[in-house]
Amino acid sequence: MSLGLSLSTRLLLGWFVIAGLATVLFLNSILNQVPSSVRQASEEVMVESANLLAEIAEQHWQQGFAPDSAFATAINRYLARELDAQIWSRHKTGTELVIYLTDLNGTVLYHTDPSQIGADYSRWRDVALTLRGEYGARTTRIDPEDDTSSLMYIAAPVYQGDQLAGVLTLAKPNASLHPFITLAHGYFWQRGGVILFGALLLGAGMAFWLNRSVRRLVDYVEKVRHGERVSPPQLADKELARLAAATEAMRREIDGKAYVEQYVHTLTHEMKSPLSAIRGAAELLLEGDVPAPMRERFLANIDGESLRLQRLVDRLLSLAGVEKQQALEQTETVDLAEIATIELEAKRPLAERKNLALQLDTGNECTLEGDRFLLEQAISNLLDNAIEFSLPDGTIAVQIDSNGTTLSLRVRNDGPAVPDYALGRVFERFYSLPRPDGQRKSTGLGLSFVREIARLHHGRVSLYNRAEGGVEVEMQLYREAQTGESHPSPV
Repeated sequence: MSLGLSLSTRLLLGWFVIAGLATVLFLNSILNQVPSSVRQASEEVMVESANLLAEIAEQHWQQGFAPDSAFATAINRYLARELDAQIWSRHKTGTELVIYLTDLNGTVLYHTDPSQIGADYSRWRDVALTLRGEYGARTTRIDPEDDTSSLMYIAAPVYQGDQLAGVLTLAKPNASLHPFITLAHGYFWQRGGVILFGALLLGAGMAFWLNRSVRRLVDYVEKVRHGERVSPPQLADKELARLAAATEAMRREIDGKAYVEQYVHTLTHEMKSPLSAIRGAAELLLEGDVPAPMRERFLANIDGESLRLQRLVDRLLSLAGVEKQQALEQTETVDLAEIATIELEAKRPLAERKNLALQLDTGNECTLEGDRFLLEQAISNLLDNAIEFSLPDGTIAVQIDSNGTTLSLRVRNDGPAVPDYALGRVFERFYSLPRPDGQRKSTGLGLSFVREIARLHHGRVSLYNRAEGGVEVEMQLYREAQTGESHPSPV
């Protein structure tokens, strides 16, 4: 159960849990070794110190170890010293060592605690093991219930010549080591916190990066689902890039199948009427006794319907060519005013047949980065549409305005208004309205072609009825060519 959490949040939580557990387990393993490591280091120093004192005791063996002896006096002076040593965070002010000396029987000859002189220590491990020629050491608690009350005892043999004469033992309270152990614990926990925080930041960065890539992929899929033609995002992650490429390939395959199916269906529907007319006229001509005037009319019908089929196929091929493009392959600097001027002159014979006036109003700067051929086709189709739906003695006005990064081209006529039910469908393939002069409908592909050209230029095209009468089509285009993902071209 995801509990409504986003992918990045779940990844971050998972990473934090894993990093936290790993850090805690690692630190716990290290911290468990700290006390023993500190004690081992202390034991190593005590071994050297015990042997040094054993050598000193050997030099005083003949003089004995009475309370007024030179050895006892030196040790007592050591115990009375006031120290002023700052060892890291611990301030050491006094001595803590316990020293005692036993003979071969384990009888205490000297002890920093005078009450222990004469006691039998032969059963203590430090004395017993040393007398047997082994390494003598032990740890003993003063209070069996208090672990901090323990002392570590390290023994060293005392020789007279080549003969073992006794044992010197050096003891140190383990409590004196606890501040250093506590300091080490705090140090490691502090560093562990820093490492954990760094892991958290790293996890957040990784989660953000991955979520950003996944979000881009999701946005791409959502746009594809809504019918937008967009290019797959460029992703740094190889797996996500492969997924995006696979999604794009699947989309193209599905779109291709749907495209072919739709085109076959619509093309069949649109070709049915002219083919029926051609077949009917041909059947009548085959009867043989058709009068000359009717024969000429039937032949004219066949020629007209054949031309209609040819225009339909040509426009379908042109529309299919732009629909399959995701972006412009090549661009150049194009003067939209120049193209509009050329196309208006080319359409002037058609306009004169209906006594239509042609007007052009342009701004100072009408250049943009685009495909000149496609823009010529778009303006030509817009002018054809305007002329076909204009009433005689009307006006076709073309206006080009510049607005920073965009150019707006408007083509308006004085024809009848477009019905409200058709405003949202005029850019659909094969959708056409009756002509004002009663002529048959067109192929219904011109405005669809214009819409696709606008899309390739990252623009949009719209059609609306003017309040003062007539219809206006507006095509907005970006002046600079855009790369990367395509943008939707709303109608």
